[in-house]
Amino acid sequence: MGPGPMDIHPRVYQALTSPVIGHLDPSYLEAIDRVGVLLQETFQTANKVTNATPGTGTSGMEACVANLLEPGDKALICVHGYFGDRIRQMAERQDAEVTVLEGAWGKPTDPEAVAQALSTGEFKVVGLIHAETSTGVLQPLSDISKLARDHGAMILLDTVTSLGGVELKVDEWGIDVAYSCSQKCIGAPPGMAPVTFSDRAMRSVENRKHAVRSWYLDIGLLNKYWGSERVYHHTSSSTMNYALLEALELIDEEGLDERFERHLKNHRALVVGIEGMGLEMLVEPEFRLPTLNTVLIPDGVDDATLRGFLLQEYNLEIGGGLGALKGKVWRVGLMGYSSLSENVIFFLSALDRALAKQGHRSDIEVGLTAAAEVLNG
Repeated sequence: MGPGPMDIHPRVYQALTSPVIGHLDPSYLEAIDRVGVLLQETFQTANKVTNATPGTGTSGMEACVANLLEPGDKALICVHGYFGDRIRQMAERQDAEVTVLEGAWGKPTDPEAVAQALSTGEFKVVGLIHAETSTGVLQPLSDISKLARDHGAMILLDTVTSLGGVELKVDEWGIDVAYSCSQKCIGAPPGMAPVTFSDRAMRSVENRKHAVRSWYLDIGLLNKYWGSERVYHHTSSSTMNYALLEALELIDEEGLDERFERHLKNHRALVVGIEGMGLEMLVEPEFRLPTLNTVLIPDGVDDATLRGFLLQEYNLEIGGGLGALKGKVWRVGLMGYSSLSENVIFFLSALDRALAKQGHRSDIEVGLTAAAEVLNG
């Protein structure tokens, strides 16, 4: 129940045992095509260039950054957590002219600040995080997307902790490129990074003055393998793609709206349980991310000791804080197959005992009652 990877469905485990076959085998290419179709549905896009790059979510981030930006391009990177800063680092490695819009960790980027920054020059790309894994903030997008379009900039969006668990409408919101990962809300093992590129983004790639600096993540080359040309690019892993495909089939069977509601309900139950116990959340209610919950660590409680106790006594993993929030929050994931009502109750009960071991009293009866009311409602 940390920030990922999460538990995976038995059908996904079964898919991992499928025979290893060649990366140009016709039946395997059909599976890759199906992955693309289901990712279009999950991203809610008609983008033709939609599939999964080899590697973790960071490969998806680098694919998007490296393909959109080249030396001298102006990029506005919105940073209100650990992973926004990683986009900044990657953009700088492309020798882009990077303007960083810093925000408070635990709060979303302010559209007014974006508007002011955009008024200072012509930016090619606005990069931001939809679901900041380090803080548990869900970024509202409608205002910022409109601002970017009005200024002729493309939106580059991190959906690592939102794709498959939180509403995401790539086409309706005007997102040009987005990336995610396989091991969080999607519900597969780590190792694949879903990406989607709009037609406008692909035209930008095709009109670059310099070759994409990453050969491996050059979206033009990758698309020749994913598309009808079937040009060899790399030895694609049938094992990982079959697992990803099965996870996407499960999402399709459940339905996006039903899946989003499940994640939201379990999140609400966890929050009222935490607050009923006398603890506090980091993020204001309207900006809380349903898939990743950040709980403030009470005074006098040692972070590492508590997480070690949960792991040793309950085989329960939760995440600690990153960067500016190290030692200040716990990160509790409710994603994909792990977003279950029984996990909410299990976590609250285990947390109460772990706190008691350090002399911190919590009102577990109130917390469990509040959580049960949400789950049974």
